Amino acid sequence: MERSKLAKVKLPKEKLLELDAYMDSLEDKEGLLIHILHKAQEIFGYLSLEVQLYISKRLGIPAAKVFGIVTFYSFFTQEPRGKHTISMCMGTACFVKGADRILEKICLELGVNPGETSSDGLFTVKDVRCIGACGLAPVAMIDDKVYGHLTEESVKEILDVYRKEEQHENQHAESAV
Repeated sequence: MERSKLAKVKLPKEKLLELDAYMDSLEDKEGLLIHILHKAQEIFGYLSLEVQLYISKRLGIPAAKVFGIVTFYSFFTQEPRGKHTISMCMGTACFVKGADRILEKICLELGVNPGETSSDGLFTVKDVRCIGACGLAPVAMIDDKVYGHLTEESVKEILDVYRKEEQHENQHAESAV
């Protein structure tokens, strides 16, 4: 992002205050950079360039160091993620039992490719190497919940549970206004 455009970006003040409070609670701020990045990702949902530069400036360390850590560890993301992250296991056991077809069905159902977020912002789809639940193959995780023995038919049913939950939350929020 160009420097002039970056100067115009405003990060939400309440989120910056939350991040500042976390950083202020730490004694060895630079030594805990990874912890700070985890917290920032939790607060902002992802680590935009603006957030990385803010942390760099706040800690007095080079932006390249922050960027290097963010790009090195696969846990960190620089792109916004959906409300729910679907991690489809592509390990050997899952692959042998048809994980590629399940992933294809998930992507088809959501209109995305692996690594992308659905247009409604509800799901981000990732293919991962192994989640350590080979006995349940083929298996996927949605956030922290494990779904095993998946079939192409079960994909829509599972996604619909989350869609209905979201719809219910939206209706509840609208009725509260």
